[in-house]
Parts: sequence; C-alpha cells; structure tokens
Amino acid sequence: MEQNQTINFGAGPAKLPQAVLFHAQKELLNYSGLGISVLEMSHRSSDFNKILNKTESLLRELLNVPDNYKVLFLQGGGSGQFSAVPLNLIGLKDDRCADYIVTGTWSAKAAKEAEKYGKVNIVHPKLDSYTKIPDPSSWTLNPSASYVYYCCNETVHGVEFNFTPETNGVVLVSDMSSNFLSRPVDVSKFGLIFAGAQKNVGCAGVTVVIVREDLLGHTLKECPIVLDYKVQADMNSLYNTPPCFSIYIMGLVLEWIKNNGGSPAMEKLNRQKSSMIYDIINASSGFYVCPVDPACRSRMNVPFRVGKKDGDDGLEKEFLEGASKHNMLSLKGHRSVGGMRASLYNAVTLEETKALANYMKEFLKEHQ
Repeated sequence: MEQNQTINFGAGPAKLPQAVLFHAQKELLNYSGLGISVLEMSHRSSDFNKILNKTESLLRELLNVPDNYKVLFLQGGGSGQFSAVPLNLIGLKDDRCADYIVTGTWSAKAAKEAEKYGKVNIVHPKLDSYTKIPDPSSWTLNPSASYVYYCCNETVHGVEFNFTPETNGVVLVSDMSSNFLSRPVDVSKFGLIFAGAQKNVGCAGVTVVIVREDLLGHTLKECPIVLDYKVQADMNSLYNTPPCFSIYIMGLVLEWIKNNGGSPAMEKLNRQKSSMIYDIINASSGFYVCPVDPACRSRMNVPFRVGKKDGDDGLEKEFLEGASKHNMLSLKGHRSVGGMRASLYNAVTLEETKALANYMKEFLKEHQ
C-alpha cells in the first residue's frame, strides 16, 4: 500500500474494490463498444437486460438462492423496506401483527415504521443500551405473527447476530444491509432478506430483496405500487426505471467477490480483520473500550471509545486528527453514540486494517 493512499473506513456508502472502480472507469464513456455509457442506457434495452440478468444470476450463485425465491432490485434503501416489509407481509395472517427483535437503531426504526400498518410486538424486554442480543430464552414469540423481523448487523452500535433466530415456523425476515455477502447464509431459512448495496456489495441507490414466492400477493391496499413485491417480481424489477448504474456496479462487485473466493473467503478475511482490531482493544488495559458484549461483536463495524469507558474528548479528537494525517477517513462514530467506529466491509483490505491496527498501537504507546 502506498504511503499516501487514502483508507476509507466509512460505514456506508463505503469503500469499493479498486478493481471495480478501474473497471467502471474504463467503461464509463463507452460500455461494451456500444458508444454510450451505462448512465445513458435505456432500462428497456436488451443491453441493460443483460446487465440486470447477469447481476441476478451472480447473486443467486454466490448465495445459492433457491429457485422458489425472487430477487428484486429496488429503490428507497433499507428505510424503504422498513415500510415495504409490513405493507407486503403483515397481512399474511388475519391478526395483522408482527414480532420484532430490537437490538439497535435500525431495528428500532423498522419496528416504529411497522406500527403504522399493524400491531408490533417487541419480543423481549426493552434493552437499557444496544450492546447485546437478548437471550432467545427470554423472547416471547407470538405464534400468530405474520413474520419475525430482525436486523442481522446493527451498523451504529456494532452488534451482530452469529446465529439465525428460531421462529417455530413463522416467516423470518432479516435486514442484512451491513453484513450481506460477508459470510455464507442459508437463504432457505428466511422468508425475506433485504440489503442496501452501499456497504458490502456496491454503491448507494439499489436495495436487494430476496423473497420467497409464496409470500407474494398479500399486499395491503395502502401499499404504493413501487413497493409491491409481486408487481416488481412480475416485471423483473422493471415496473419503473430501476437504478441502472447502481445495479451495474453491484454486478461488478459480485464478480469481484466470486473471483476472490465467494462468501466463504469473505468470511475468513472479515474474521481476520475484525479480530486484529478487537485484539488491540482487549489488550489495551481499558485505554480502548468496546461496549458490546463479546458474544455479539460485529465483524463489520467496530465501535470503540478512547481513553476511558465513556471516552476522553481530548484524546478522541487527537485520535481522529492523527488518523487523518495517516490518510484514514471516516473513523468518527455515529453521532448518536460518539466515539470511534471502524467499518471493515469486504472491500477493506487486510493491509489497510493493519495500518489502522499499527496506528492504534502507536497512539496507545504515546498516551498510556
């Protein structure tokens, strides 16, 4: 890694693989000899259709998506799906209710949004702080719920599920926006998975929805047509103009993941990277503090305070200034929690993570 190369630890939109950026740059003005850019291409053209189909087939291959699932490329981000999920699924059963596991900012927002469309049951006692996953033995699941919802990795708080919740036959829905394709997933355990692309699989603008076919067609009448999964599935995600360029970039990233060993290789790499940073935190005698229960610490987003448990303002400011001098960007924690946050998505290399680890060691040595 060159000394002056910028390292992006942003939480999303996040770093893209350099090979993908070069590829897109090369094709930007003239895609595949057509004389136009993907940015100018009609979404109804056969050329865009090839891009769309290739992106879908790569995704199906990388995740072993079963044939009875539809893959949709939608707009509105994860937040759009906070509405789309209940609008499409809460009517699966007459009671119009859903179970939510709330372990951080994003699942809390999703549960609040779902309350507009039906009854929401938070399955566990309210958490004092988002630093752990409540023990499944403490959950009260409602057998007549239309679905059980959880966020697999909470980007803000750095809490990640390392198990798939058991729902006793109720449809399982997961927001995988920030750990999508960072490890293998058994899609058949889920009724629906959604993910914004801008963390592990592309740039902002496209949201992937993987939904089991039998769940289509139960939409509430209030559902906007662009959020209706059945309409979008029937139209191959082309009911309205899709985010063409974002889908194209996603295809390139999926190809990069495939060429680099697929999700098992990403899992191994992500484990190595996150362990490197957590090991420094754990060995710092309280100089660096990660508030999250070790059993559910995220491999994607590592939050930590500097100087003491609640952070030392002066030291944290100095830490960020020093990081900036080392060309490290976006290490400031989310405004709602403060401190630091290093996001280590698929495209962040082992070498870049080592650079952060070395800086953390140096900073510790200077100030302890």
